[in-house]
Amino acid sequence: MKLIVQIPCFNEAESLPDTLLRIPRRIEGIDEIELLVIDDGSDDDTGAVARRFGVHHVVRHRTNRGLAATFQTGLNVALAAGADIIVNTDADGQYDGAAIPALVAPIMNGMADIVVGDRGVGTNAHFGPVKRLLQKLGSAVVQRLARTDIPDAVSGFRAISREAAQRLAITTEFSYTTDMLIQAGRKRLGIVSVPVPTNRTVRPSRLFRSIPQFILNTCVTMARTYTMYNPLRVFVLAGGLCSLTGAIPIVRFLYYYAVGEGAGHVQSLVLGGALLVLGTVSVMLGVLADLIAGNRKLLEMTLERVRKLEEQGLAPPAGGSLARREPRKRQA
Repeated sequence: MKLIVQIPCFNEAESLPDTLLRIPRRIEGIDEIELLVIDDGSDDDTGAVARRFGVHHVVRHRTNRGLAATFQTGLNVALAAGADIIVNTDADGQYDGAAIPALVAPIMNGMADIVVGDRGVGTNAHFGPVKRLLQKLGSAVVQRLARTDIPDAVSGFRAISREAAQRLAITTEFSYTTDMLIQAGRKRLGIVSVPVPTNRTVRPSRLFRSIPQFILNTCVTMARTYTMYNPLRVFVLAGGLCSLTGAIPIVRFLYYYAVGEGAGHVQSLVLGGALLVLGTVSVMLGVLADLIAGNRKLLEMTLERVRKLEEQGLAPPAGGSLARREPRKRQA
């Protein structure tokens, strides 16, 4: 069984060595452990540092594409390299590499497809009170949207089985964390969490500039991902609210019309009619979006199949030419 630990990096030349040294090189039940660094267009010598410390796979984006795209690149490279389990961790040293054996254990035991490291947000001494509150609220929303019981939804320390990685397709441009959980929950993948220790990080996050920006981007990501997988429900709910709101001024107009004062309240009829039309259009868009979502499921099934064919050497890898190779032998 092969484990690949992937580390998305953007200007992490200083912190990367300590992160690499903390990753275990032997885990019981794992035959091979390889390291993968995805350099997201760094301005420093992150890639050179990775090679100097013996990283097996170093991939570089020519420009900075963001964390979500970097994470997806890592999954693609790890799958092509034959990973049975993929662990994602940060390069800033927040997550302790010594916790990787506990993180992959549920997958090795066949109890989960995805394991999320729980940083203990409510009691973590490295988090301030505002961050704790925001983390709790965000995780509660994601739990409801994804139908999962994950207390730390934005934790980037997570393990993914090969089968789960083949079914994931990150589409957001901000962060993969909530997108991935909502996808996995809607695809009925097994998701569990395990407590993991954390270290204090001294540098500010490179993912966002301020807390309000983080909240806004996270909310947009959650709404977009949920709508992508539940379009009919979202549009019908929005249409129903519009129609219900439109019915109020119409009833108001009818009341005044019944008592002989309707001439002065025509604007209520116009407003209500407009809202009813908007609600009807929203429901129709929901039906159309639901049909498009069905096509998306077919495309995701096709993508999963292509990834499996790539593993067997029957399809060219992304950006490469077809080269027949022996199928990778699975180990019991």
